[in-house]
Order: sequence, then structure tokens, then C-alpha cells
Amino acid sequence: MSTSPSSAAGPLAGVRVIEFAGIGPGPFACMLLSDLGAEVIRVDRPGANLGDQLDIVGRGRKTVLLDLKNPEDKAQVMELLAQADVLVEGFRPGVMERLGFGPDAVAERNPKLVYGRMTGWGQEGPLAQAAGHDINYISISGALAAIGEKDRTAVPPLNLVGDYGGGSLYLVVGILAAVLEARRSGQGQVVDAAICDGVVSLMTLFQTQRLRGTYEETRGANMLDGGAPYYRAYDTADGSQVSVGAIEPKFFELLCEKLGVPEELRQAQNDRARWPEMEETLARIFRTRTRAEWCELLEGSDACFAPVLTLSEAARHPHMQARAAFQELDGVMHTAPAPRFSRTPARIQGTAPKQAVTVGDVLSGWR
Repeated sequence: MSTSPSSAAGPLAGVRVIEFAGIGPGPFACMLLSDLGAEVIRVDRPGANLGDQLDIVGRGRKTVLLDLKNPEDKAQVMELLAQADVLVEGFRPGVMERLGFGPDAVAERNPKLVYGRMTGWGQEGPLAQAAGHDINYISISGALAAIGEKDRTAVPPLNLVGDYGGGSLYLVVGILAAVLEARRSGQGQVVDAAICDGVVSLMTLFQTQRLRGTYEETRGANMLDGGAPYYRAYDTADGSQVSVGAIEPKFFELLCEKLGVPEELRQAQNDRARWPEMEETLARIFRTRTRAEWCELLEGSDACFAPVLTLSEAARHPHMQARAAFQELDGVMHTAPAPRFSRTPARIQGTAPKQAVTVGDVLSGWR
């Protein structure tokens, strides 16, 4: 790991990351690394649009504009890689090799470099060269089939499960593990972060339940997929929604007590035959009050309750405000870095770059 001085805060201060510009999970992973203190240098194409201060994912970087097919520019990229700790790229398999920046070529200049590769299908396999997006990767991994209402078409959970859950987060975990190992061995390695692999890993609990025979491969029929009446969202009198997640019997009992659920249903929490009746009862009760009224009665209790908020409402919720989960920077509301550290706090290192810097500027700061 590099030890040159850095003004960055966070546990990754001093770590140098070269990001080859892309979309989706790669940039989000690099945002996380930046928030944790790494110095992220994005290599983008000449003419790339800069200065979008609303690009929260693009925050905390410096950007150099280089043509990866131009010999002089390629030499400058290799200069950066020679002194970096981590490379992140999200091209299809083989593209970096054709550009002259494959793992073997880079390792000749910097054997300690951790080479992070972000793809949907992985570096090999029948689908490795096929185009795809989040919905495709979570489809083949078994996740999409499990999400949605019973007897309805599967519902894409935004691109959280694939791109960011199975992709970005697993890439970051892999990079951090490889950086730690490189500090011990003096050798870098390739981190092949395939979204389909990460999503399969995310589904481990449900594969365990399937093997035990406690999971039905039908949407809306299980405890955590909306099938259980005590773990789902309900409409309120004002057209809003609230959520309950009273899995444990004592929490379910408290929820029923506060809602006035009939005694016979309180004893039938895990009686699947009575789930439709219980759901209908809870739905009827929740429609009798507004979301605000339910918050006043239930929020903060052990009934496992929360209002269903929109993105804009989330930033105004008292708990989110107390946690400073959103932070304003140059007039733009950013999501705060996570997780939190007691001794080396993470922080946003700046907005998305307004203008490019030169490779010389970067290298002079590394001396």
C-alpha cells in the first residue's frame, strides 16, 4: 500500500485507485472506496462531460482525460498504474487486454497492483461476452424469481440486488481483501467480481431454506417475500403505506396488542392456512388511520414498524436526520458515507470533478 501523504480521511487514506470510466456498479464501488479515504483517479475519454454536481456517485475523484488508443496517452495511464494500489475496470472480458492494460501487462510494471474486474457474467463462461443488465444477472441467479407478488410477474428490485449488492459491494470486499493480502505477500492479483456470482452468494439464506424444505419456490408465499402478513407493507387511510416486520413471537404479540387484532389470530402467527385471513384483518385495521397516526402509535416500539417513505421523505425523517444520513455539500444533498468508524471517520472527499487534471498533476502529488 502506498504511504505518501494524503489529505484524505478514512481508513483507506493513502490507497491509490485508478478507475477506468464506466457505468453502474464500477463507479459506485469507487465512490465507496473514495468515501473510505482512497484517492480515486478516474481515466475518462477526451471530451467527457464534467461538472455535473448532481452526479453523487461520481463524487470524490480526480479525472484525467486520455485516449486509451493513443500511444502517448497509454504511456501516461501506465505511469499511473505503476504507482497505484488498485485498478478498477468494468469492460467486457478481453477489452483491457486488447488495449494493452490486461492483468499480465500491468503486473510487469506493478506486481503489487490489485486488479478489480467488474462484469455481469464474469470473465469466462458461455455468457461472458453477451450484453446484459442487472435484471438479467439477477434472473439467472435465482433472485428475480423470488421477488414480487404471488401469481404476478416478477418485480425488478431497482438495480440494488444485482449491480450494487452482488456487484459493487462484492467488488469492494474483494479489493479490500486483496489489498490486505498484497501488503503481506508483495503481490497483487485479479479480483473477478461477477454480478451473477455475487447475487448467488446473496441468496445463500434462501438456498439454505430451500434445501431444508422451508422455502416455497413461489413468489409471495414465504416469510420474507410478502407472503407472511406480519412481514409486509400495508395501505393507510391517507393513501400512504407503512411496513411491519414482527417476526419474533413477542414482537408479533405487541403488534397485535397495539392494533387490536382478535385473540384467535394472535395465536396463529405461523399457521400458513390462516395467513390470508390475518392479512385481510391487518389490511383492514391499517386502513383506518393515516400514516402519521400509525407512526405516533407504533414508531419506536418493538412492534417492528416503520413508515414507507419516498426518497425525498427519507432525508427529512427524524432518525435519518439524527444519524446525519444525508449531508449537504455545495448545495447538493448527498448520501452520507457508510459504515462509520470510531477512529478514522470516512467523509465525502468532494463533489464530482468540475474539470480534469493532468497526469503530471496526479504524479506530482504522489511524490
